[in-house]
Amino acid sequence: MALRPVGILGGMGPEATILLQNKLVKAVPASDDRDHIPLLIDMNPQVPSRIAHLIAGNGENPGPTLTAMARRLQAAGALALAMPCNTAHHYAKAITGAVSIPLLNMVELTADHAVRTIGHGGCVGMLASPAVRRTRLFEDALSARGLSVVWPADDEGMLSAIRSIKVSGPCGDARETLRIASHELVAAGVDLQIVACSEFSLIADSVVADTNVIDTIDLLVAGICEFSQASQLGEAE
Repeated sequence: MALRPVGILGGMGPEATILLQNKLVKAVPASDDRDHIPLLIDMNPQVPSRIAHLIAGNGENPGPTLTAMARRLQAAGALALAMPCNTAHHYAKAITGAVSIPLLNMVELTADHAVRTIGHGGCVGMLASPAVRRTRLFEDALSARGLSVVWPADDEGMLSAIRSIKVSGPCGDARETLRIASHELVAAGVDLQIVACSEFSLIADSVVADTNVIDTIDLLVAGICEFSQASQLGEAE
């Protein structure tokens, strides 16, 4: 049976969307083009700034743009949606309310993985945008599963690193900021570090070596593969 197409709400940022595509290609043990996951990608860097809306408080609400993208993708034939931007999951309810297909929610996928990995009562360290911290996006999902959360102290440094990556790509200063934050989480005794910013996914190899870490993009890749390949496994569509 055919693989099920997944629609990608992309462009936040463009490199993160390309990273998702690359990881999806590598995740499939393909012997032919037809073995790969069919994607419909709305690469829209014009989505209003999540940082301006959630942190500065003076930016346009990205929700209407994201819902329009979701509707376009469903109309084009997507049977599920995915979004390789952690912060944009703040608008997940608006997206799912606009369509009749599911959103493969990166926050829920990550929280489920965390509790499976470290168990109820474990402690998670977040490597993410201050906007994610302010909205308690991951914190609420993790707390609901009995997990505690620790954040690096330097919000401004993390935000500056994200902005630097958007401008200059995986640069040395951003790598150093992520490395310091990861060491801080190790010192705090967390059981699992979560890379929960798609800009940081581009420099995820900068976290402390030999630590327990998961990248939300990798969990989204696994979720997309599972959904798309489900019909081949005889599961109900």
